[in-house]
Amino acid sequence: MLYRSMGKTSEKVSILGMGCMRLPTLGSYDLIDPEKASQLLDYALDQGINYVDTAYPYHGLSNAEGGASELFLGEYFAENDRLDEVYLSTKLPTWLLEDEGDMDRYLDEQLKRLQTDQIDFYLLHSVKEKGWFNLEILGILEFLDSARSDGRIKYVGFSSHDEISFFKELVDSYQWDMCMIQYNYLDENIQAGKEGLQYAADQGMGVAVMEPLKGGVLAEHIPAEVQEIWDSFPVQRKPAEWALRYLWDIPEISTVLSGMNTMDQLEENLLTAEDGLPHSLTGEERELMEEVKEVYHGKMVVDCSRCGYCMPCPSGINIPQSLSYLNQAAILEDDTEVKNQYYFMLKDTERAGNCLECGLCEELCSQNIPIREKLKEVARKFGN
Repeated sequence: MLYRSMGKTSEKVSILGMGCMRLPTLGSYDLIDPEKASQLLDYALDQGINYVDTAYPYHGLSNAEGGASELFLGEYFAENDRLDEVYLSTKLPTWLLEDEGDMDRYLDEQLKRLQTDQIDFYLLHSVKEKGWFNLEILGILEFLDSARSDGRIKYVGFSSHDEISFFKELVDSYQWDMCMIQYNYLDENIQAGKEGLQYAADQGMGVAVMEPLKGGVLAEHIPAEVQEIWDSFPVQRKPAEWALRYLWDIPEISTVLSGMNTMDQLEENLLTAEDGLPHSLTGEERELMEEVKEVYHGKMVVDCSRCGYCMPCPSGINIPQSLSYLNQAAILEDDTEVKNQYYFMLKDTERAGNCLECGLCEELCSQNIPIREKLKEVARKFGN
């Protein structure tokens, strides 16, 4: 395993991090399969992965309650006594904060759930411009100072899906140790993007990358034109390998988080990580990836990363999956096959035609997608 510095901290983190938002389940998102998830963590740690990332709502049925991810990790590390081998990262649910006492209450609850006295990297989760003023009024920065001073957290950071102007403002607001941003070879000019990545790094911040495969889009349902480009290169790599190598080529990126939920995915990403050195792509490889970008940008109809922040839908619609079928149809140029999947994979209550246009999803969307209009498009294309 290769390691990089987490910004100005002295900590060396694995370039591949274990994202715990999409662990193996027992049929329902809130029911983690402890046997399979433990096997994945065992192997990941054995192979040198030392950055484990979770958050308060991960593997929960809504963003308003604690999920199963923190609880599972607490049990896993308590039973296996391997907590000292990793940097554990979790996040404060900023959207749930209503009064000053909530910050300490959630942190103390998370410490209990994780069965630890200290969290290595504690992030403000999904900070948005429209909510930042309220967080400042509540004393969020004073809270971070206090929690760091009393030892409950070691390093502080934030995750954000907001635009570059606010991202820079946020970076300048505090002495952060790191940040987490969405970044992949298709998302260099949205949200923080390339400019934000460099700006944070110039301030000495570590940068963790989420959505390296854009919710699986860059690893699955590959357009024929893209596959032809990959196949034309003398060195054959899988699409996911190209996407990860592209990120590890960038020296300012400290770690890339992947939500690996099968052993095949874990093994494949670990193998790719062996060559994840900065500036390791050749000029020919970079040119190849520019060709791929052009094809994708010409085909994508909705920039959904399937982060799940729009869920749960009050009407029961599976919004990320519904939107993904629009991209699949555009990429594969085959509405018939995708329509079959739409009806086979989604329950009647989960389909786009059930939208009541309440707009809650758009308030929560980290990509600023006009979800209501896109759901209408899904319904028109595939039927209610």
